[in-house]
Amino acid sequence: MDQVFDLAIIGGGINGCGIARDAAGRGFSVFLCEMNDLASGTSSWSTKLIHGGLRYLEYYEFRLVREALIEREVLWRLAPHIIKPMRFVLPHHQKLRPAWLLRLGLFLYDHLGGRKLLPPARTLDLATDIAGAPLAKGRFTRGFEYSDCFVDDARLVLLNALDAAERGALIRTRTRATDIKRADGVWQVTIEDTRTGARETIRARSLVNAAGPWVEDVLARKAGIHARAGVRLVQGSHIVVRKLYAHDRAYMFQNEDGRIVFVIPYENDFTLIGTTDRDYDGDPAKVEITPEEVDYLCQSVSDYLAHPVKLADVVWTYAGVRPLYDDGASEAKAATRDYVFELDSGDDLPLLSIFGGKITTYRRLAEEALERLAPFLPESLRRREGWTAKSPLPGGDFDVHGPADLAAALQAAWPFVEPDHALRLARAYGTRARDILGKATSFADLGRHFGATLTEAEVRFVMTTEWAQTAEDMLWRRSKLGLRLTPREAEELESWMRSARDVSATQRYAGERA
Repeated sequence: MDQVFDLAIIGGGINGCGIARDAAGRGFSVFLCEMNDLASGTSSWSTKLIHGGLRYLEYYEFRLVREALIEREVLWRLAPHIIKPMRFVLPHHQKLRPAWLLRLGLFLYDHLGGRKLLPPARTLDLATDIAGAPLAKGRFTRGFEYSDCFVDDARLVLLNALDAAERGALIRTRTRATDIKRADGVWQVTIEDTRTGARETIRARSLVNAAGPWVEDVLARKAGIHARAGVRLVQGSHIVVRKLYAHDRAYMFQNEDGRIVFVIPYENDFTLIGTTDRDYDGDPAKVEITPEEVDYLCQSVSDYLAHPVKLADVVWTYAGVRPLYDDGASEAKAATRDYVFELDSGDDLPLLSIFGGKITTYRRLAEEALERLAPFLPESLRRREGWTAKSPLPGGDFDVHGPADLAAALQAAWPFVEPDHALRLARAYGTRARDILGKATSFADLGRHFGATLTEAEVRFVMTTEWAQTAEDMLWRRSKLGLRLTPREAEELESWMRSARDVSATQRYAGERA
C-alpha cells in the first residue's frame, strides 16, 4: 500500500473507533485494523450503561464523574436509537451506606454534570411504589431513584467505525498488526489477514495503540517499547435471566462487601445482572465467567428480591476483561476507571497508547487523543476543532421523537412489518432501517427468514455495510438475537453467511481478474 496515512490505529474497540471517527471527520487520512471483529473484546462485554458512575464519587473521582455525566446527554442526542434514558432504583437498608450519604451523592450526581434532559433523583416509598413490588416483602421501605442511560455497546462501536469509514477512514477487520517499527521517516506496520495469512505493510505518520487488554503486548512485543504506565486486567462477568419483573426501571443493589450489582431490563424479555470485579491473569481472549461468579451474582440479587435467582434461571452469560490503568489500588473494585495516555515521540513519530477508560467517556478521550497528537499531524489540519458532539451517529438523525415513533413511521411505510419487528429495526439501525426494508412490498420480499424477525435483507445489509462475516457477529454484536434463535437456526444462519461470503469473494476475484 503506497499511501502514507496521517494516523494508523491498532484496535477496533470503542476507543479506537471513536478516535478514527473524530480524526476522519477533521480531514485526516486514517487506517484502523482490528484482529477480530469490531467490538469483539472489552467493548461488547460491558454492563451496557452510559453513566456518570455514582459509586466513583466514593473514590473522589470527581473529574471523571463530571465528564461522564456531561457525556450522557451528549451521546443520547447523537444516537437516540441505541441509547435510551433509564431510571435506577437504590433500595436502602440500615446495614449499608447511610441515607444521608446517598442523598449527598445523588445531589452531586444531579448537579455536577449540568443535567438538562434527564429527570432528577427522588426518594421512593417502596411500600407503595411499583419499584418495591419485586423486592423482598417487608424488608425495604425507602429507596432512591436517579437517572442514567442504557446503550447497545457493540452497536455504538460499529456506528463510530461506520461513520469513520463514510468520512474516508480505511477500516480492516480480521487484520492483525504483527510488527511495528520506525523506518524511513514513518511508522511501518506489518498487518496480516487472519483468514488468509496474507501480509502487507502500511505506513503512517502517527500511531495509536488502542488495543485494550493487549496494549502492553503491542508496545513490548510488536514495537519493542517498554511501557511506563501499567495495565490492570479486571474481569467483569454478567448473567442474563428471564424477565424478573414487569416495570421498566433498573436496580442498583449494594452488597455487604462494598460492591454493587445492577439489575437491568434487557431485550424486552430478559434481565441483565452484573457485574463482578476480580483481577484477571491470563489470555484476555480466553476469559470466561466462573461458577463462583455466577453464584455470587445470583446470591447478590436474591438477597434483595422476593423470588431468588437460581442457576437454572440463567439463559446466557458473558465475561470480559477491562484494561484499567494500574493505579495501585488494593482491590479491583477501587481501581480507577479514568483513562491515561502514554506518548512515545522518538524521531518525531508519535505512538500514543491508551490505558483504561470507559464507554461513556470515549468521545472525550478521542478528542484529547487528537490534541496530544496535534503537534505531529499535518499543519493544515491542526486547527480543526472537535465536531463529534453535534453530529449524529449513523441512523441517529431522527425526524421523529424516538425509536417508538420511528417504528410507527416504518410500519406506515411498510405495513407488512409487525410492530415488534419495526421497533427492533428502529432501535438497532435508526433511520437506516429504511435501507433494509427498501422496495419490499411484502415480508417475503425481504428474503429468507432465519427466525426471530431476522431476514435475509437485514443480514445482507449488515454484511455489506457493517463488516459482519459470521453468525456470531450478527447474533451477538450486530444484534442480541442469539437470545432468541434456536441452535439449529443459528447453524443455518452460519451456513448461509458462509455461502454469501464465498460468492462475494468469487465475484471480487472475477472483478480483479477482469
